[in-house]
Amino acid sequence: MELSGCQILIETLIEQGVTTLFGYPGGTVLSIYDELYKNRHRINHVLTAHEQGAAHAADGYSRASGQVGVCVATSGPGATNLMTGLATAKADSIPMVAITGNVPMELIGSDSFQEVDTFGLSIPVTKHSFRVDNVETLAETVREAFRLAKSGRPGPVLVDIPKNIQLDKTEYAPKGIAEKLTDSKPDTALLDQAVKMINESKSPVIYCGGGVINANCSEIITKLIEKTDAFMVCSMMGLTAMDNCHPKYLGMSGMHGRFAATKAISECDLVIAAGVRFTDRATGNRSKFAPKAKIIHLDVDSAEHGKNIDATLQISGDLYFALCYINSKLEPQKHPEWEEEVRGYKNKTKEVSLPKGYLLPGQVIGAVNCRATPETNIATDVGQHQMWVAQYYNFKKPRTLQTSGGLGTMGYGMGAAIGAAMATGNKTVLFTGDGSFGMNLNELATAVSQELPLIIVVLNNGVLGMIRQWQNLFFENHFMSSNLERKTDFVKLAEAFGATGLRAANLEELDKAMDKAFALNNPVLIDCLIPDEENVFPMVPPNGSMDDIILK
Repeated sequence: MELSGCQILIETLIEQGVTTLFGYPGGTVLSIYDELYKNRHRINHVLTAHEQGAAHAADGYSRASGQVGVCVATSGPGATNLMTGLATAKADSIPMVAITGNVPMELIGSDSFQEVDTFGLSIPVTKHSFRVDNVETLAETVREAFRLAKSGRPGPVLVDIPKNIQLDKTEYAPKGIAEKLTDSKPDTALLDQAVKMINESKSPVIYCGGGVINANCSEIITKLIEKTDAFMVCSMMGLTAMDNCHPKYLGMSGMHGRFAATKAISECDLVIAAGVRFTDRATGNRSKFAPKAKIIHLDVDSAEHGKNIDATLQISGDLYFALCYINSKLEPQKHPEWEEEVRGYKNKTKEVSLPKGYLLPGQVIGAVNCRATPETNIATDVGQHQMWVAQYYNFKKPRTLQTSGGLGTMGYGMGAAIGAAMATGNKTVLFTGDGSFGMNLNELATAVSQELPLIIVVLNNGVLGMIRQWQNLFFENHFMSSNLERKTDFVKLAEAFGATGLRAANLEELDKAMDKAFALNNPVLIDCLIPDEENVFPMVPPNGSMDDIILK
């Protein structure tokens, strides 16, 4: 049948299993939006307050569901507003497809109204970018975009469609879902070497990254940990790879990781690294990372091997296959001396004092933890609150955390929380700071319009907390531009948007606010007052090691 380009686009999105997409209309995508209107009973479009919010919502939707997230924007400023969201997704290997409109082909390069080189701008922040030059290739280009987004190491793909291509007509034949490309099988000889190294180890650690989540390896990684009697340490992106209450779980390591996790890596004799990139925040001084250990690095992306850490054994290919193979060949092990040693690391605690009229971050996060279900989505923005969540929250199931790891995008949280709530229908809690929340608080309008079961917990200390902490520790308390000195009333702000606004300055108020928030199914904001002098510890200074760790 003969269809226009915009009709083909909508049909192909539906064909690829898309039920929800996020976006904002504009001149060069009005034909697409007209088709969305005509097909609103088949595909749901969520109008966000800003295109960056749409990109973050598609990202959060993908992280929570495991599906490809989709967003759409017009040309020029609409497209440029997507770029931060695309860069965020690329840094964390999140499968997304972004659709942008552009001026007609004959006007490209003429500096016409709302024209920008979307294709060129997007190349550094996407896994791949397409500009569709004729309507005959549109359907296959969109299918290929979905295939690329979810194949190998996942990532965002952009499809830029000039306005005339949307209006041109051609024959369209429906096809099935574009299946992801099959990952190459790892070399079994290398896997046998890994098995030998693990069997010889006396103090092993399994180090999990976001690749474990992307490859749906949580169950097999838990079996491997139990069989090897290893301890599990994770990067921020790997936080939900295992039930955090498991006795072998140590938590996040690195700059603001738990003491036991960072100490275990520094003392172990073997690191089995699965789906991690060994970023600087995770390793500190790379020459001193895991100084006593041999390292086995398993990753689907061979480009990560040797990029940051020279592992003893580098194995590329299908992570799930690799972990299953290793698990099947291993002998069950016990390491009682290692168990006893690590138990001592776990007992390292930090004494805290509570200023009058304030809450501590751990208390706020604990109040959510004891009310949430294993299916509750937890989203964060970026800053101190993000690190506190990583330290204190007990995740039970994979894909229940939406956070910006690689790019560290302040303002990510609202869009991501919206996307996660839309994907799952589950209660979603956003932990944010007053600094991060100010970046994209306009998306509160989207949460209200969609009547989402969203709780926004603002850890309000009146400062840019992580900036202030660094200025405190490394810049002689030169608090330049880190004290916000704003008069924003978040409770009134929430009410102005149509949400419920609550405030808590002590434990009694916190419990009442949390009980009310969890009882409601509409957006609720809780303004939690915490002291500005409360810093995130432990902390390994930049380019430091375990020798330099600051405990309090």
